[in-house]
Amino acid sequence: MKPVLIFDLDGTLVDSKKDLSAAVNHVRGTFNLPVLSEMEIAGFIGGGAQQLIRRALGPEISERDSQFALQLFLSYYRGHMLDRTVLYPGVRETLERLNDCRLAVLTNKPVHFSCSMLDGLGIYRYFDAVYGGNSFETKKPDPVGIFKILSDTRGHREKAWMIGDSSVDVQTGRNAGVTTCGVTYGYAPESFKESPPDFKIDRFPDLEKLIRH
Repeated sequence: MKPVLIFDLDGTLVDSKKDLSAAVNHVRGTFNLPVLSEMEIAGFIGGGAQQLIRRALGPEISERDSQFALQLFLSYYRGHMLDRTVLYPGVRETLERLNDCRLAVLTNKPVHFSCSMLDGLGIYRYFDAVYGGNSFETKKPDPVGIFKILSDTRGHREKAWMIGDSSVDVQTGRNAGVTTCGVTYGYAPESFKESPPDFKIDRFPDLEKLIRH
């Protein structure tokens, strides 16, 4: 039975905060709001595009403006999401070595953006399944995506892992009854205090030794 490794995308496989920040600040500029730092915006990432925009514009934003801002963000980001986004060190090489596992991506980023990003960065071919925040009626931490991936790959929970950079990923894995691994180099490692993963890694290549232990 092959292990099933399910990865978050932003902050886990790819460092996308420069392009996400540029898109968020493009929207904020339209609303005559000051520029936010990459660090501030990185703290908003993980709950999907709608939540990112609501966090970035503040609670006083109207629903109508929020929907306009979301479309503006998606339109801008579609054309700029690979300007400065890169794979984290060792991702490509490690995925290559894990070719005896079933690999999948489960992210709250819209699925068409996710597939385009993985393809543009040359790693789409490694994955048996890719699901995004609009693939199901509910997003992470709902475990529906993990259950679908296990069905797709004929995998079993006892040999499945959820790997990500935030408490949302840990909670998703817990809700599905799979092993969780947190990456400490991502956008929200401090969130592991509230939801500690089963394991942590400081570098993506460290995953291989952990999986094969």
